[in-house]
Amino acid sequence: FWLKRPLRLQPVTPLAPLPVVCDPPLLAGGRASSRSDAMSMTLQKRLAAEIKKCGRGRIWLDPNEANEISMANSRFNIRKLIKDGLIIRKAVKMHSRSRVRKNLEAKRKGRHTGIGKRRGTREARMPTKVLWMRRQRVLRRLLRKYRQQKKIDKHIYHYFYRHAKGNAYKNKRVLVEAIHKMKAEKMKAKALAEQQEARKEKAKLQKAKKAQKKEDILRQQGEK
Repeated sequence: FWLKRPLRLQPVTPLAPLPVVCDPPLLAGGRASSRSDAMSMTLQKRLAAEIKKCGRGRIWLDPNEANEISMANSRFNIRKLIKDGLIIRKAVKMHSRSRVRKNLEAKRKGRHTGIGKRRGTREARMPTKVLWMRRQRVLRRLLRKYRQQKKIDKHIYHYFYRHAKGNAYKNKRVLVEAIHKMKAEKMKAKALAEQQEARKEKAKLQKAKKAQKKEDILRQQGEK
């Protein structure tokens, strides 16, 4: 036979009574109302947003006049509150660029451009090919301008065009100086050539005059 041990019963603690939940009273139209809903004033915000043609987030309701605003339940009343200044449409938030402009102005002066501010190699930041193309375009534009203005002829243009491509001029100033130097040399050579030609002509005339004089003398002696 089996021996039965007496069961030990645990004491049972009484349960707390459950709270009684009551349905909120219904307003006109069957919408339930609560205290938080009344204080949030979503209806007033929605109407004001429609009147002011903006979002609900831009509508400001005067917290000191919450009771008066909560009583307004029509567009007519909302317009009156807007006129009185109790409801305001807030200005659009601006993303100011004043700090950006200040930083860029400092960068133009050379600030904030040290080793620690640089990302990428020198070639990646400003390729030498881009610098070369910019320099060639500047020099070729100057040569075209001078050729159109008849400051240089096509031979000088071609000479400097080829030398510019050969990396002979590092900037526009050097090219302009070279053009002026070549023009001055050409003018000097032309002047020297004209002077030499004039001297030759003068010597030729003197020689002819001298020969004529000698001829005249011989003719006079022959007549005697």
